[in-house]
Amino acid sequence: MRRTTTLRTALSALLLLGTWATASVLPASAADAPARSAGAPASPELLSAMQRDLALTRNEAVARLAAEKTATAVERKARSAAGSAYGGSWFDAGSGRLTVAVTRAARADAVRATGAAVRLVRYGARQLDAAKKSIDSLSAPAGVASWHVDPKANKVVVNIVAAHRDDNDVRAFLARAREAGPVTVRQTPTAPRTFAAGTVGGDPYYTGNVRCSIGFSVHGGFVTAGHCGAPSAAVYGWDRSYIGNFQGSSFPGNDYAWVNVGSGWWTVPVVLGWGTVPDQLVRGSAEAPVGASVCRSGSTTHWHCGTVLAKNETVNYSQGAVHQMTKTSVCAEPGDSGGSFISGDQAQGVTSGGWGNCSGGGQTWHQPVNEILNRYGLTLHTA
Repeated sequence: MRRTTTLRTALSALLLLGTWATASVLPASAADAPARSAGAPASPELLSAMQRDLALTRNEAVARLAAEKTATAVERKARSAAGSAYGGSWFDAGSGRLTVAVTRAARADAVRATGAAVRLVRYGARQLDAAKKSIDSLSAPAGVASWHVDPKANKVVVNIVAAHRDDNDVRAFLARAREAGPVTVRQTPTAPRTFAAGTVGGDPYYTGNVRCSIGFSVHGGFVTAGHCGAPSAAVYGWDRSYIGNFQGSSFPGNDYAWVNVGSGWWTVPVVLGWGTVPDQLVRGSAEAPVGASVCRSGSTTHWHCGTVLAKNETVNYSQGAVHQMTKTSVCAEPGDSGGSFISGDQAQGVTSGGWGNCSGGGQTWHQPVNEILNRYGLTLHTA
């Protein structure tokens, strides 16, 4: 990093990178500063974003984060208690509890003992996952947006683009999908797209003529979206100084990548708020349940929040299908690709794509961060 750059310029540039815990110029003294007041569940910036995007008061946002943290811990125990009768789970914002679907009433008491609510369903998670896997093997036309297992519906949901609902190839795909197992069809207004962007002004990271957002710090580099760059492609920071290269990248099929960090750049486990330093420390990567709140940061639209809508969804981009994605109600726009999704202080994933924008709303998918770490043998940089 250039030593002549002032601290204020360097920090503001990092903020506009959309980093949470990124390849950064942040000095050790700033990185070590407290990200939140003692006892607070999240930074003021994250709570403010939740209030704005989820229509909550500050007290409601604090209470929801606490309930979601409990639900995340309960989910692991409840799944074990349900055993082969497990049918999926989700966080219910109204009750503040995790709900677990089970196929056998005999397992209900054991699941309730973990602190979860119980719903009896017909199909187990294994049956639904097998049906989705069969659908994954089909060739999807452009009018099919995505598909995922919905534990609340107890079916595989296939999302089709509204304007293409009567297309013959869409109808043929749905007919074959229904042969795989229980399927329900929903409509989405537009087809999904990735959120990379051509080079524009601002403080992003660049590779070729593409602008994307840095995701989470790992030891030795950072993770981001695979569609942002091919293996070995050079990566440059907000000031066009060299950061490193894509060490691994996969897209389509997956949408993840990692970049090594050097040349004066280094990593810190912190989420920077827009205009304040520091903000939110990253303390782990426990996966939040469906229904939990989640927030995203990117170099175009900064902080936005929403909820987890689905997991393990297959998204049918124009470049090809991408598997094992998490769908959220958070908006995003071009240039936000690769940016961070976080729930409380737990890393969730890197922004892939979606539909809509942050003016009119939309949905966004992220590639789960734990999958990226496991794929490349990386270790998340945590506080």
